[in-house]
Amino acid sequence: MTIVQQRLALAGFLFVVAGCSRQQPVLVKQDTGPIPVRVAPVVTREMRRVVESVGTLFPFEEIIISAEVEGRVDQVNVDLGDQVTPGQIMVRIWDEEQRYLLAQNEAQLRQSLERLGLKDEKDKVKDIRDAPDLRRAQADLFDAEQRYKRMRNLVDQGISSQADLDQASAKFKSLQAAYDSTMYQTRNLIQEVERFKAIVDLQRKKLRDTTVRAPFAAAVKDRQATVGQYVRVNAPLLTLVKIDPIRLRVEVPERMAPWIKNGQMTEVLLEAYGDRVFRGKVWRISPTVEQSKRTFVIEALIDNPGGALKPGSYAKARVPTEKVDRIRLVPVRAVNYVLGSNKTYVVRDGQVDAREVKLGDRFEQDVEILEGVEEGEQVAITQVARLDTGTKVRIATGAEGGKEGQRKKSD
Repeated sequence: MTIVQQRLALAGFLFVVAGCSRQQPVLVKQDTGPIPVRVAPVVTREMRRVVESVGTLFPFEEIIISAEVEGRVDQVNVDLGDQVTPGQIMVRIWDEEQRYLLAQNEAQLRQSLERLGLKDEKDKVKDIRDAPDLRRAQADLFDAEQRYKRMRNLVDQGISSQADLDQASAKFKSLQAAYDSTMYQTRNLIQEVERFKAIVDLQRKKLRDTTVRAPFAAAVKDRQATVGQYVRVNAPLLTLVKIDPIRLRVEVPERMAPWIKNGQMTEVLLEAYGDRVFRGKVWRISPTVEQSKRTFVIEALIDNPGGALKPGSYAKARVPTEKVDRIRLVPVRAVNYVLGSNKTYVVRDGQVDAREVKLGDRFEQDVEILEGVEEGEQVAITQVARLDTGTKVRIATGAEGGKEGQRKKSD
C-alpha cells in the first residue's frame, strides 16, 4: 500500500468515527402549567317538563274507493296527487246494462201499480177495499146476497121452489169465497208492489254507482283503475287520503302518563323544514301501555292547509306539560360522553374531580342532572376532552377564543 492510499484510508476511518460520535438532540417536555378552563355552577331551578318524542305522520283519513257494480271502466278523471272535492266525479263505469235492467223493473212496478189502481209509486192503498179487484168482488157478492134474500122470501111465500133457493144460496157462498180469495190476492199484490219498489230503488242505486264520486275533500294517493278495464264488485279503483289536518303518532314512556292530557298544545319539527315549527294539539291517548316497550301511544292533530306535511314522514314532537319540578341543571357543554358513560368535571382547589352523572331531560342549552353532582359545585364547560380526575386547571376569564369560543357562538 502506498503512502497516498494509507492517508486516504485513515481519513475515511476518522470521518466514520466522527459521525458515530455525533449526539442526537434530546426532546424535553415542557410543563405548560394548569389547563385554563371555564366553569359554570350547578344550579337548581323550577322547570316545566316537556315531553319530547319522535313519531310518524299519518293521514287523517285514508280510504280505498272500490267498485260497487261490475262493468267496463268508461272514464277516469283523476290521477296521482290530484285534489278532489266532495261529490266530484272521479270514475265512470259503463251503465248501458244497468239502464236496461232499471227500465225492465220499472215496467213491472207500473203493471202492479195499475192492478191496484195507483197512478205512480208514491201513491199507496189507503183502504184495501178500494182496490179494483176487491171492489168488483164485493159488488158481485152483494148482488148474490140480495138475490139469495129475495129468493128466500119467495120460498117463504110459496111463490118459488126450494131448488131455486138452493141455487141462490150456492151462488152466494161461492161469491163469498171468491171475495175472500180476492182479498188475499190484493194483499199479496200490495206486498208485490213494495217488493218491486225495493227492486227499482236498488237498481237505481246500481245505476248511480256507475258514477264514482269523491266522498270528501282529499288527495289521490294511488290510481288502480284504467279506462277499458273490466272491474268486478269491490275491485279497488282509487286510494284517497285526507291530510288536512294530519295526525302525528308518537310513543311516550309510561312514567309520563300523568303529564299528558287531551287538548295540550304540541310543537312539531321536521328535518326537511329546519327550524320551522308546526303546531297542533293532543287529540287521542291510548288507554294501554305496550308491555315490551313500556310506552303508550298519543296522537296529535296538526293543521296542514298547504299539504307541507306528508304522511309517512318522521317528525319530532314537543308537548309542554303542566308538570313543574325543582331540578339540578348544568350546561350541556359540561357533559362529556366517555366509554359508555356521561361525565362532568367538578373543579375544586385547582384540580378536577371527574364524576359519572345520570342525565334527565334537556332544556335548550341546559341538561338535568339526576345523580353525580350537587347544587353550587363548579363544573368545567371547556377543554372537557382533556380533563380527568387530578388534572391541574385554572379558571379562565375574559372572552373565549379558538375552538371553544367558536363552539360557544355556535351554541
